[in-house]
Amino acid sequence: MIISRLFEGRSLLGRLALLVVGLVVAFGLPWWIYPPVALDITAWALFAVALDLLLGYTGLLSFGHAAFWGTSAYTTGVIAVHTGLPFYVAVLGGAVLAAVVAVPIALLSVRRTGIYFAMVTLAFAQLVYFVANQWRWMTGGENGLQGIPRVAFGMDLSDSFYFYYAAVPLILLGLLAAWRVVHSPFGRVMVAIRENPARARALGYPVDRYKVQVFVISAFLAGIAGGVYAVGHGFASLQEVYWTTSGKAVVMNILGGMGTLWGPVLGAGIIVVLEDYLATAGIDAVGVVTGAIFVLTVLVFRRGIWGTARQLLRRRARTAPPPATAEAAGDARSTVATR
Repeated sequence: MIISRLFEGRSLLGRLALLVVGLVVAFGLPWWIYPPVALDITAWALFAVALDLLLGYTGLLSFGHAAFWGTSAYTTGVIAVHTGLPFYVAVLGGAVLAAVVAVPIALLSVRRTGIYFAMVTLAFAQLVYFVANQWRWMTGGENGLQGIPRVAFGMDLSDSFYFYYAAVPLILLGLLAAWRVVHSPFGRVMVAIRENPARARALGYPVDRYKVQVFVISAFLAGIAGGVYAVGHGFASLQEVYWTTSGKAVVMNILGGMGTLWGPVLGAGIIVVLEDYLATAGIDAVGVVTGAIFVLTVLVFRRGIWGTARQLLRRRARTAPPPATAEAAGDARSTVATR
């Protein structure tokens, strides 16, 4: 039961334990793996968590979140290249523009549900892809936006190891914001909308307004992740706004466990590390291998890795006898043996 509470993070002790473990992993990651890969893990983790606010907690499947990841990546690059401002300002500027772009998309998308919502968001993402491709004098078109500098208050961040520690606070603040949204009255309404939109509307909640708000918040967090990713690589390309980027974030959510926050983080780590390992091993069909592993994992872990493990621990906690009952049973057996 204690392990279950720690794993689920329901109690204060469980939340503190998960927080400590998460911080240790976050700050120790570049010591264990290649720093650029470590930065990719954190950026994709925030992106997956941002999508989880929609997919896991509000029940809205978006295939258009690459639009916000990519918009912020390009905007961050343009600000950093043309103004020389610290990358913190550039990333926040990109995230703000991503949120602004998300407003009209959300207003038009939330009127639909299910697969129709997913297709509308995908259509808008492809529109952003077309704009980025045609706006060559700003984005570089097929060549991408190159030479994004790593500048922050005069510090030399050319080394990926030092840049990781300069950028990871932005990622952690984004994850903290997502956690605060989920564990707030606003988050409770999100879950109510996911479970039964008609009942939530009958209780007096403006469902469409809540959907727009969570959509914009999700886009802002995705923008932070996209900006950090672009500065870390020094490059922003059309891949950032392509629909497969959205699909990759969806896979991370399903693999780790939707509606858990920790699940998308775990899924992001698995996918990024697996892709890096296969690429460095010289395997060309990376997508085939990762796809096969994903299918097998989903068949075994129906709720994702984190979600399934949490469910199993819950069942074990429910079936385990209370300590007092177990002690009484032990005394009864001793009495019977004596007789």
